[in-house]
Amino acid sequence: MKKKRPNPDALLARVKRTDAKRKRGALKIFFGSAAGVGKTFAMLLAARERMSHDDVVVGLIETHGRKETEALLDGFELLPRLVTRHKGMTLKEFDLDAALNRRPELILVDELAHTNAPGSRHRKRWQDVAELLDLGIDVYTTLNVQHLESLHEDVGSIVGTRIWETVPDTFFDAADEIALIDLSPDELLTRLREGKIYLPQRAENAIRNFFRKGNLIALRQLALRRTAERVDAQMQEYRADHSIDSIWQIGERILVCIGPNDLAERLVRAAKRLASSLHAEWIAAYVETPELQKLPAEKRDDILRALRLAESLGASTVTLSGSDMADAVIAYAHDNNVTKLVLGKPGRQGWRRWFLGSVVDTIINRAPDLNFYLLGGEARSAIITQRQRRSAELIIAPGSGDHQFSRFLGSLWIPLVCTAAGWPFRDVIKPASILMIYLLGVLLVAIRYGRGPSILASFSSAALFAFFYAPPIFSFMISDQENMIGLLVMLVVAVITSGLTGKVRAQARIAALREGRASALYRLSKELANARSEQEIVLTSVRHIHDEFDALNTVILPDRDGHAAYPVMAPITESLCGVDLGVVRWVMNHAQPAGHGTQTLPGERALYWPLTGSEGMLGVLVMEPANLRRVFLPEQRRLLETFLNQIAQSLERVRSAEQTGFMMVQMEAETLRNSLLNSISHDLRTPLATILGASGSLEEGGERLDAASRKKLIHAIHEEARFMSDQTAKILEMAKLESGKVNLHRQWITVEEIIGSVWHRCEDMLQARRVNLKVTDGLQLVYVDVPLIQVVMMNLLDNACKYSPADGAIDLHAETTRYALEIFVEDNGPGIPAGLEQKIFDKFFRVESEGVQRGVGLGLSICRSIVEAHGGELRVENRAQGGASFQIILPAHEQPRIDTGETEMLKP
Repeated sequence: MKKKRPNPDALLARVKRTDAKRKRGALKIFFGSAAGVGKTFAMLLAARERMSHDDVVVGLIETHGRKETEALLDGFELLPRLVTRHKGMTLKEFDLDAALNRRPELILVDELAHTNAPGSRHRKRWQDVAELLDLGIDVYTTLNVQHLESLHEDVGSIVGTRIWETVPDTFFDAADEIALIDLSPDELLTRLREGKIYLPQRAENAIRNFFRKGNLIALRQLALRRTAERVDAQMQEYRADHSIDSIWQIGERILVCIGPNDLAERLVRAAKRLASSLHAEWIAAYVETPELQKLPAEKRDDILRALRLAESLGASTVTLSGSDMADAVIAYAHDNNVTKLVLGKPGRQGWRRWFLGSVVDTIINRAPDLNFYLLGGEARSAIITQRQRRSAELIIAPGSGDHQFSRFLGSLWIPLVCTAAGWPFRDVIKPASILMIYLLGVLLVAIRYGRGPSILASFSSAALFAFFYAPPIFSFMISDQENMIGLLVMLVVAVITSGLTGKVRAQARIAALREGRASALYRLSKELANARSEQEIVLTSVRHIHDEFDALNTVILPDRDGHAAYPVMAPITESLCGVDLGVVRWVMNHAQPAGHGTQTLPGERALYWPLTGSEGMLGVLVMEPANLRRVFLPEQRRLLETFLNQIAQSLERVRSAEQTGFMMVQMEAETLRNSLLNSISHDLRTPLATILGASGSLEEGGERLDAASRKKLIHAIHEEARFMSDQTAKILEMAKLESGKVNLHRQWITVEEIIGSVWHRCEDMLQARRVNLKVTDGLQLVYVDVPLIQVVMMNLLDNACKYSPADGAIDLHAETTRYALEIFVEDNGPGIPAGLEQKIFDKFFRVESEGVQRGVGLGLSICRSIVEAHGGELRVENRAQGGASFQIILPAHEQPRIDTGETEMLKP
């Protein structure tokens, strides 16, 4: 077994895959062609083997009344099902939360494609399984081939029934193991007639419809083929992980190589016929070397046309790059386990093939483990006729003949300049030194004009040197043997150097083009990452696609009803107007490109590209390029597809963020609503009951009550009504603060005045309390909204009174730092429970929801909002000696100046 040197990128990818699998649970899918082949039975047998050394739990098993399956459930721990009601029906579903709480090592979940009941956490059962896997829990599950997303339409056309419950192919492909459970159609029909799959009355109906023998044969072939594809993917991953370079002849994969010649389309059709006869996957590849970058426009269009033909015939297309065409083809064939290679016969024949070689001969000599199919040419006249017939398929840009002529003409004047530069020194330096001047000129031509003109300059320099400098001068004869040898060496060095310089120049040009594409992609990605709405994404995309592909364009997104609609914004210079929404709808329904240059609606003037995300169609990019080559050349096509992926991912990100934000708003609104209702039902119900009881007593027996009793009832009504008024005021105050409609009316005032006014307003509440007041002398003036700051201090004092003993002291003091004014309100109560230091400032939050202290839980939230509106901060911490300490921090402002004239008048 031949091994190659490991690729660092492949090793890094392998490490990442291994690390991801280590953290994620293992998924094993028991895969079958139809119901009744024994998937659940096989899954239970496999689970029994793990019961001896692993914790195994049955999350959900559908036995469908099969006694053999029910017997295998003995000895397993079964999780209870989640019972839900929907439209009068009782539904029993898989209980995901119970499974997460149980956290077994392995859990069995039947019927992966099942759709959960409305109201479940996830819409599909495979999403439940994905959550279990993310937590490191192994899962065994079952799946039928008709439920794969990529096959459900094909299956529907076979069986005549549309399959609605599907599983994404990406989830299926990510499974750690696929166990194919196979049964022949005859055996399956026998089991069906014996009642081992469905009840007798249902079995007869199934035989007439879904379980026809032809259907079962087709489904079995699909299941076998899909499993083979899965096994092939695993084999490729194994080969990459172990750096295996040799070809494994275990399956047919055909690679057809096309180039800038007249055989390209014949090679594609021949490869298609060969792939069809072998039922094999086939790939069309084009290798773009530095030399091929300089092909004329017509040749590049021929290559593009051949690649598009291969795609239309079902091939995968790839554009390879490298300086050696043979090495690039062989490396790709080995990396992808290609077994057969389709090539055109060498174009060079006779002595040219013998001396210069050919790419075909090189590939055959270097890859003895490949099978080769060579295709011969056809008459030149037939090729010309065929090219004339398809000349209207693509717009061919004007040739560059004038440019080529100017390059070769420019290569002639530099040797003349070198001749003139060396002429004054012909008697001073030797002719051999003059040759270095000509060599320098050839290098300049190679750098400026490329290899062809530099070779022409080499021979021109040789002729000029022989005529003007090699004795006898003014003659092409060279009498000195040393000059002859020097001239020949100069020619060889010039030709080799010009070739190397031309190659470096071509590679630099390719690197510049690639760097330009990478920069364009980086700029697009950077701006899309900063986009926060669909409109920003559309504007960014339109601008960048216009700059890179020289195409007017627009992005059509579906409206709320799912219909294609123009963007709801003013068009910009790069926008395309007048889009055919009928074509847009076709592209959205079929997820395939259409329009000019495609096989669908080629008469359209614009190109329509689908924007596809993980959840389906997101929209359509419509573009009208000035030149189709800017879009359909292989490297440009890859760049455009990358652009489309970036746009689709950005649209999904924005939509997901909007949906998440909407859900968060809904959850917060629901939480606030519930908290408000809870507060009203509990804290406002009690005073209402007191008011009703007291007022009822006054109404019924007011005349019989003495003055003290009446006064007591009236006082109770007053107190409870004032409490309700205070709570209602807090709710309204919080609503104002949340809406942002509160404007601060600041004024300069001393802290002593604020504390004094608060003390006066809270006199009744504080009269039975011992308050330790400490105010530092010389406090600065503060610039605040006085009524709002008074509300803050009153709420903090009220909170201190509620949550501290009746005989406990309250400490109130204020002090000034260089940058802020700090006011402390401290009590000696139980303090704040650990972990709730920030939670107590949430709206409607109370440490004890049903405690003896009344209130709706808004006081501290209002305090924090008011202090933050002033640019300050409200903190809380537990005191060492017990109790809570609230700290108001207000930023210091520049003190107002006092007029000196008024100061003099105030002096005694």
